Amino acid sequence: MDFGEGCAIGSNGKLLSRPHIGRTQSVRGNNPDRASEGSMMMTELQEKEGETMQKTIILVAMFFCGMGSPWLQAEPEECDALQFHKQRSAPTKNLPIQGEVFRIKDRTAFLILPKKPQAGRPIPWVWYAPTLPGLPGGAEKWMFEKFLEKGIAIAGVDVGESYGSPAGRVIYSALHDELVKKRGLAAQACLLTRSRGGLMLYCWAAENPGKVKCITGIYPVCNIASYPGLERACGAYGLTAEQLKAQLSEHNPIDRLAPLARAKVPIFHIHGDQDRVVPLEANSGLVKQRYDQLGGEMTLEVVKGQGHNLWVGWFQSQKLVDFILLNAAR
Repeated sequence: MDFGEGCAIGSNGKLLSRPHIGRTQSVRGNNPDRASEGSMMMTELQEKEGETMQKTIILVAMFFCGMGSPWLQAEPEECDALQFHKQRSAPTKNLPIQGEVFRIKDRTAFLILPKKPQAGRPIPWVWYAPTLPGLPGGAEKWMFEKFLEKGIAIAGVDVGESYGSPAGRVIYSALHDELVKKRGLAAQACLLTRSRGGLMLYCWAAENPGKVKCITGIYPVCNIASYPGLERACGAYGLTAEQLKAQLSEHNPIDRLAPLARAKVPIFHIHGDQDRVVPLEANSGLVKQRYDQLGGEMTLEVVKGQGHNLWVGWFQSQKLVDFILLNAAR
């Protein structure tokens, strides 16, 4: 639904500003880390605005249902306002490459299939996170094309700013079930995490190590205390900051690596040594240290002079692509 030059309503009823529709934000100014942080904060502000707009839509639906308007043809007991809204808003999403958009537990999901999947075997696939308005975007197109050329699908689902919460993990499990049991994808996925997508996929992977072929990360968040911090993350967990602090080891990826190491899940991260949004040492560096101690296999590529930005080298890393291709073929 379009509301003019400045904004529009997305498939999930959220209010989206024009710069966030169908593409990633460009980084401006002299501080790319600050620009990335600002983009993350803008996403959260849009979600709050979207909640207000969604409530308005629901109230309008309730009004018409209550009037018994003849053009709605709805019985009172059938007129659930939320369902009214859902039925009239098919999921949509702008993807860097054409694919299918559908719903999983009322969340927008996508699937991009290769044109010529290998016959006689489940389709290998890359699970991308975070799937948010504008993500995946144009930056990911190059690597997505490389995967598709080799018969590998790409999929993801929007769980909002879940920060790896249990509620988000439930939706992730529902997506996995849908893709594996109904759409012919392989039981084990190659995980591709970008920034805070690390929290989302690592938290799920720790509970489902047997469903993971490998994990890759582009400056991934692996430590809730580092980013977004307990004060910002606690709401997604339905806890206070103090409660989340007390339970942190039950949720934090850096504390939940043992199941992945036991399952011999290989890991590859690429991270900049100047990242101020998701500091290297508190995230990928700590994962590398602990995974090595657990006997796990991990490669950490540190890029000198780079921070949390849209440098093309993050998204056209041949080493990352080759790592996924190698493990997808296993």
